[in-house]
Amino acid sequence: MIVMRTRLLFVAFALATVCFGKDIKIVVLKTQPEMHCANCEKKIKDNIRFEKGVKSIKTDLDSKTVTIEYDADKTTVEKIIEGFK
Repeated sequence: MIVMRTRLLFVAFALATVCFGKDIKIVVLKTQPEMHCANCEKKIKDNIRFEKGVKSIKTDLDSKTVTIEYDADKTTVEKIIEGFK
C-alpha cells in the first residue's frame, strides 16, 4: 500500500512539474495588411500553426486581430511575426 501511494505521489509530482514548467504566453497581433475574409484567416492559421511552440491560434475578423498562445521556451514573438510573411 505504501509503495503504491509513493508511486502515485511520484507520478502526480512529475505531471505537475511538466505542466507548470512551461512558459506559456499570449500575444495579440493586428494584421497588416488587414485580414478581411475567411480566406485570409485560413492563410494565417495555415502559416502560423507550423511555427514551433504555437499552442493555439484564434482570429477575429471584426477587430482584425490574431491571438496566439505559445510556449516562450520554444519560440518568440519575432519568429511568430516572421511566420505571417
